[in-house]
Amino acid sequence: MVDRYPRIQAPIVAVIDGQGGGIGAAIVKEIRREFQDSLEIWALGANSTATEAMMKARANRGATGENAIRQSLPRAFALIAPMAVGWANSMMGEITPAIAETVTSADILKIFIPLSLERVVLAGYQSEPLPHLIAKAIEILKDSR
Repeated sequence: MVDRYPRIQAPIVAVIDGQGGGIGAAIVKEIRREFQDSLEIWALGANSTATEAMMKARANRGATGENAIRQSLPRAFALIAPMAVGWANSMMGEITPAIAETVTSADILKIFIPLSLERVVLAGYQSEPLPHLIAKAIEILKDSR
């Protein structure tokens, strides 16, 4: 018998990014390197450039925009993203209030990369290079499985 309905074969980790998608692409590459095909990676871009960058980094699926994020994120078991995705109107306005609300309300593991161009300071946080931050995020993801 032919299975007519597609099934997700692996747990889903969502990656959200905006603007040029460089941080999201770096996250996707590291998830893929660490987990190979044992996780399904969904690239959820605030714009099509970000989605395209994450897809080129080997995400399994990609979608763009507010509604795509609102519909897809709750299906994931985890999210890795720059912390600004939880702030309304961040990333030069690309993160809508609805996207921020979806992110903060999702009942999933949220692993935020503490980088932001917003006027926000995390007291006590010591700046580290992006590759180190992503490596820490991947370790948290490994420990969550």
